[in-house]
Amino acid sequence: MNKIRYSLLSACIMLFATLVAQTSKTDKVNITIDVKQPGHAISPTLFGIFFEDINLSADGGLYPELVRNRSFEDADSLQYWKFKSPDAKSKASVIKANVMSRQPVSPLNAFNRKLLLVEANGSFNIENGGYFGMNAVQGNKYTFKLAARATDNFKSPLKIKVVGSNGNELATVEIQGFANEWKYFSASLTPTASDAKAHLDISGEGSGKLYLDMVSLMPDKTWKNHGLRVDLAEAIDVLHPKFLRFPGGCWVEGEDFEHMYHWKNTIGNIDTREPLWNIWGYNATHGIGYHEYLQMAEDLGAEPLFCINAGVSHKETVTGDKLGPWIQDALDAIEYANGPVTSVWGSIRAKNGHPEPFNLKYLEIGNENFGKEYFANYEVIAKAVLAKYPAMKLIANDWSGGHPSEPGPEYIDEHYYNNPDWFVLNTTKYDNYDRKGPKIFIGEYAVTNGSGKGNLRGAIGEAAWMTGMERNSDIVAMGAYAPLYCNANHKRWPINLINFDSNRWYGLPSYYVQEMFSNNQGTVSLPVTVDGGPRVETPNASGRIGLGTWNNTAEFKDLKVVSPDGKLLYQSDFSKNIDDWTKTGQGEWSVHDGVLKQSAIAAGVTAFVGDKSWKDYTITLKARKLSGENGFQIFFHNTNNGERIRWDVGGYNNSTNEMQIGLNAGSMKGSLESGRWYDVKLDISENVVKGYLDGKLVQEVSNNNLNTKGVCASASRDDKTGDIIVKVVNTASKPVKSTINLSGAGTLTGIGKAIVLTSASALDENTLELPTKVAPKTEALKFSGTALTHSLPGNSLTIIRLSTKK
Repeated sequence: MNKIRYSLLSACIMLFATLVAQTSKTDKVNITIDVKQPGHAISPTLFGIFFEDINLSADGGLYPELVRNRSFEDADSLQYWKFKSPDAKSKASVIKANVMSRQPVSPLNAFNRKLLLVEANGSFNIENGGYFGMNAVQGNKYTFKLAARATDNFKSPLKIKVVGSNGNELATVEIQGFANEWKYFSASLTPTASDAKAHLDISGEGSGKLYLDMVSLMPDKTWKNHGLRVDLAEAIDVLHPKFLRFPGGCWVEGEDFEHMYHWKNTIGNIDTREPLWNIWGYNATHGIGYHEYLQMAEDLGAEPLFCINAGVSHKETVTGDKLGPWIQDALDAIEYANGPVTSVWGSIRAKNGHPEPFNLKYLEIGNENFGKEYFANYEVIAKAVLAKYPAMKLIANDWSGGHPSEPGPEYIDEHYYNNPDWFVLNTTKYDNYDRKGPKIFIGEYAVTNGSGKGNLRGAIGEAAWMTGMERNSDIVAMGAYAPLYCNANHKRWPINLINFDSNRWYGLPSYYVQEMFSNNQGTVSLPVTVDGGPRVETPNASGRIGLGTWNNTAEFKDLKVVSPDGKLLYQSDFSKNIDDWTKTGQGEWSVHDGVLKQSAIAAGVTAFVGDKSWKDYTITLKARKLSGENGFQIFFHNTNNGERIRWDVGGYNNSTNEMQIGLNAGSMKGSLESGRWYDVKLDISENVVKGYLDGKLVQEVSNNNLNTKGVCASASRDDKTGDIIVKVVNTASKPVKSTINLSGAGTLTGIGKAIVLTSASALDENTLELPTKVAPKTEALKFSGTALTHSLPGNSLTIIRLSTKK
């Protein structure tokens, strides 16, 4: 999940229009399902989940360790710990031990170099509040562990306490017997009361030196005894995901190679797993490592899907003969998951508690990668993997309108983040996809703007999109919402499926959409047609123009904006500075000899000018790339500084032209010569934008092929139960009366049920205090014949299950 780079901003645009599904009091819709002419088999892996360590989703979340910074590796100071000495005679510090020496102190192991030194001279105590409070539950057992050694005659016992938010002791135990060598201690604690904001207190007194490391407090009760927080694991188990993609996301790539995900550092003894700075703003303990991900998939009954680094980080790339370690890591990961116990990595898996293979079948090479370096790296890695594991199903990235083709991947991974209206309009996106190419894996999708903190309207947009996934599940084989989890106290991504604190969780309305689709997936698709009903109408777009760069320098001149009737809206010969333009980013704009120059190598540099009421117009100018990664960007229909509606010429490392017109987008191969002036023209009309270079039409993107039906539907038959399943999404704000005709159905019992997700307002959201304000409700259905009528509430997802005589 590359949520910070330029590529994110291209995919996660902010649309300028709010769609309105127009309804009247008499709106009716006819939905016809051809039961006698079943279509394709629905992909059994269609609905899955994607786990990335983002928003403290692992540490502080699904991984139930209550102590934060248990190994003291997070910083050179007492981060997340508090040390107190009543008489100020004792002190504590984080030190980095010398692994090659036993004096003054050796580390716990070669991978865990930092530790806490307490220089005691009287009483002292150390506190840890965990991840925004520790959840102590009355009567539950918790295991406390630490590694310790003592010198300079320190002989005091330590008192270990769980303390409530009101200062009351909830559980107490004492440990003693410290020696000059490292020794592990453990004790069981059972709180006498519950408190979601408890903390750990370690106290002692005496004189001498005490060294501590790996201070841990874990609940004894975990999901299926495999070390996951029970309620959060159950929340995804209810979804019955068919696959689990892990561990990322941009967590796979890292900001640089030093901070990329190395699976070999995440297995085995928890004390020797090296913490790693996570791109999302915290250290990851790897308490959930490669082995735990595989175990989680097995416990969920989901196919594991491992995403590997392709020799690409956010800032660095390796190719050619330097790619060897990446290839070996991929091969070793597969051997760890699938190899016999007689193999090197299979034996390590067995030692770690799982002698049986995990049966890893899916391997994704790279995350949101693109360009010639990625294509070349994919080919080398894929050939090496298939040479040793020919049955492995490989997934390639399609991130800028293209994907590697040699060797041909079985799946290509497409990601979509946008507002609710984009998803409604694009429900037909896959209707005309090429069925001869690779299958589609929608590895990440979600409404990320225009829906508050995750409201009903966002869920309805996703539900409409998912009907398109299901109707086209002969080509769309897999899909996953993203992100999955978010600690409510550490939100680094705006909208997340499952939100939690130390003791509670809630799912967005989108969570229930995922649950409803996944738990009501048929096995065979049934052709469905929707006639009548509300129409989706798009208001006319309008807005300013702008010029921009991304990690490069460029120049512009002879700018002119003209309306269709020839009226001059704006013109500049750049004879003076652009002080009246609105600028974003860390740019360095200057004017000289009629040329506007942007000189900073920085991301997201833009300058806007004009009137937000401008609708249709033509932009002409001359532009050239000077230096850096990319070309130049021409913005249009801009209404606020965050929008990315533009023509990006020579983007993605000067490999791609991308045109984003607000409701649709198009990408194609394209590059620019540095230093060469190009005549640029953009013709912008209501639903079509055309881009020209040197008088030649280069790119055209239209809104005319988008879905305009306010009611979206899919249908299937479940061969396991015989049920006919109809999913209907009413994207309009008002109720719509539906007639569902089951053409050719002769075995209906006249009994069924409707599962409905809606609420009083499209803006309604769930919260920790009101976790099910927006949640599905089920009602019984009775009907006769092969048709039934049903009212579809405004902004609703309705799943109708009709039983048959098998």
